[in-house]
Amino acid sequence: MAPVTLSAMAARGTSKQVRHALEALETAPDALAALAAVRRLVEAAEAMETAAVAEVRRHGGTWTQIGTVYGTTKQGAQQRFRGALAGEHAHD
Repeated sequence: MAPVTLSAMAARGTSKQVRHALEALETAPDALAALAAVRRLVEAAEAMETAAVAEVRRHGGTWTQIGTVYGTTKQGAQQRFRGALAGEHAHD
């Protein structure tokens, strides 16, 4: 399989979201603001994760390999990312 790198544009945008969420978390004036910042951080991390899975698939990675990363089966990986990768085919 070829070396995997997230597209520069996707990684840059998500990296900014992560940085902004971390800054908001560090400066949160109260628990509710901290919770909102954590939620934004999780959303950015999930977007980065989905982009990474899509990149692995584009470079010929299989659902079995992705499942191994998550300690699950091929089917478990497909179920986890099926909605996010709607255009992907669910076969190895």
